[in-house]
Amino acid sequence: MNSSFDPSLLARIEEAGLNASAPPQQRLVDGWLLRFSPGKAKRARCINAISPGILPLDRKLALCQSVFDEAALPMIVRITPFSQPDGLDGELERRGMRRIDDTRVMVCAAPAAAASRLVGHDLDIAPVGHEAFAQIVGGLRGSPLAQRQAHGQRLVHAPVPFSAYVLKRDGEVVACGQMAIEADIVGIYDVFTAVPARGQGLARRLCGHLLAEASSRGATTAYLQVEGDNHAARTVYHRLGFVDAYAYHYRTPHPTAA
Repeated sequence: MNSSFDPSLLARIEEAGLNASAPPQQRLVDGWLLRFSPGKAKRARCINAISPGILPLDRKLALCQSVFDEAALPMIVRITPFSQPDGLDGELERRGMRRIDDTRVMVCAAPAAAASRLVGHDLDIAPVGHEAFAQIVGGLRGSPLAQRQAHGQRLVHAPVPFSAYVLKRDGEVVACGQMAIEADIVGIYDVFTAVPARGQGLARRLCGHLLAEASSRGATTAYLQVEGDNHAARTVYHRLGFVDAYAYHYRTPHPTAA
C-alpha cells in the first residue's frame, strides 16, 4: 500500500469497491465473500477473503470450489492487502494456484480540482440507463450477450447508486463510463473508448465530466481500478491526479481462467 494514504481511507475504498461490484449471486463461506456472477468482471465472480474464519484452509477451499463448480465458473481468489488470513497469498501459491491480472487501485484525493467539464461543439454527453449502458459498453468490448445481461443485472441491483454516461460524436457513441457514489467516495468504472476514436483525449474529458458531477454531489475522494499493464489508461488517470494507492491480483487453480 502507498504509505502516503491513511490506511483507514484505503480500507473504506476497498469496501466501497466491494459494494459497487456486488452481484445478486453471492454468499459467505466461513468469513469469505463468494461472488459467482456469469459476467465479465472478475470482481463479481471471485472469492474476497474479508475475514479469516475458523476452518482449515484446505477445507474452506474445497467448500468454495463446490460453489464455483455449481455455477460452472472457475474458482478465482482475489488477493488484496486486506485479505485474511495473513499469508494467504503464499499459501495459495504453495498449492499451485497461479497468479493473474495484477491490478492497481488508483486514488485522487481532490476530484474537484481534477474535474473539467466537456467542451467542444462536436461532442455530446448524456446519461443512460443501467441495462442500456451494459449493452453499450459490452458492444464496444465485444462481450457476449450473457455477459452483457449479467452486467446489466448487477447494475440494476447494485446496493449503491450508479450513474452512467455515453459520449457521442455525430450521434455515434465514441466513449462511455460510469460512477458509483458512496457517501463522500466516488468510484469510476467501465471507462471505455471505441477503438477508432482512441488517442483523441476522449477518456480524459469523459472522466473529467464524471469527476465534476461527483464533486457536485459531495464526493471528496475518487478511486478507480485498472490493470497494471494498461499503460495508456494509467497515463490518462495520472494526468487527472490519480496515484497508485494499493495493488491486488488473483489466484486460481484453473489452467485457463482469465
